[in-house]
Amino acid sequence: MAVADFSQHGSHEKKWAAMSSVIAAVGLTGFKLVIGLATGSLGILAEAAHSGLDLMAAVMTFLAVRISGKPADSNHLYGHGKAENLSALFETLLLLFTCLWIIYEATHRLLYHPVELKVTFWSFAVMITSIVVDVSRSRILYRAARKYNSQALEADALHFSTDIWSSCVVILGLICVKIGGWVTGVAFLHQADSIAAIVVGLIVVYISVSLGIRTVQALLDVAPSGIERKIISAVEVLPGVTDCHKVRVRYSGPQPFVDIHVLVDGNQTLKEAHNLTEEIEGAIRRLIPNADVTVHPEPNL
Repeated sequence: MAVADFSQHGSHEKKWAAMSSVIAAVGLTGFKLVIGLATGSLGILAEAAHSGLDLMAAVMTFLAVRISGKPADSNHLYGHGKAENLSALFETLLLLFTCLWIIYEATHRLLYHPVELKVTFWSFAVMITSIVVDVSRSRILYRAARKYNSQALEADALHFSTDIWSSCVVILGLICVKIGGWVTGVAFLHQADSIAAIVVGLIVVYISVSLGIRTVQALLDVAPSGIERKIISAVEVLPGVTDCHKVRVRYSGPQPFVDIHVLVDGNQTLKEAHNLTEEIEGAIRRLIPNADVTVHPEPNL
């Protein structure tokens, strides 16, 4: 498959994965909100809020994937890939805001304003449905993220993966509330829903911090650990290369850029130097697939 065809196919697949995430988030948010309001469960409402922000994040991801797929132009010489990193940063801020609200509301209910919950069949149905959808969506998103090295899709997949665990926590809280209504002497289990909401908030905090660190690193062009030494080792074993130095690696969204300087035999012809440059580019792309490589050959006199 030609490079252009592969790029076009990849862009289409990434957009489809992002759009499917939006559709799933719309359905889950609406379902959780209706059931949460009907039963008064803060755990489910917390999940609805989480899914609502996932919806906003999914929309941002879809827009970021569309923008990042645009080719480089006179104003964006390295392309538009950073749109994916900005989208991931936006998602991080949304998650942090959500977790603060969840923890505040849950603490308020625990200490000052307890609420009588109605745990019904639909309470469990909405959370089980959420888990099934989240498992399916996260797999599709992770697959596309790994295939096309997309941080935006990976961040979106991380959201859905987080929802799986937080939904399990909410189900556990609902079960405890139900047991508290059946068994005398364990009335304290009625507080399990609020405790579950706090656990959801803490999960979101952890995910937000992890995602935030990675996003900031991407925006600051932090290179993958050890990649400089790997490139130097791969290049210096090639016949005709005396030394490899001034290695620079940066990512613009999913697109890696590599810039290196090499010392070569000064007696080489222009054609020989060109062929060696292509060998160097091939060696680097075996380490970093689809890398945009710039080689600066210097004569070793």
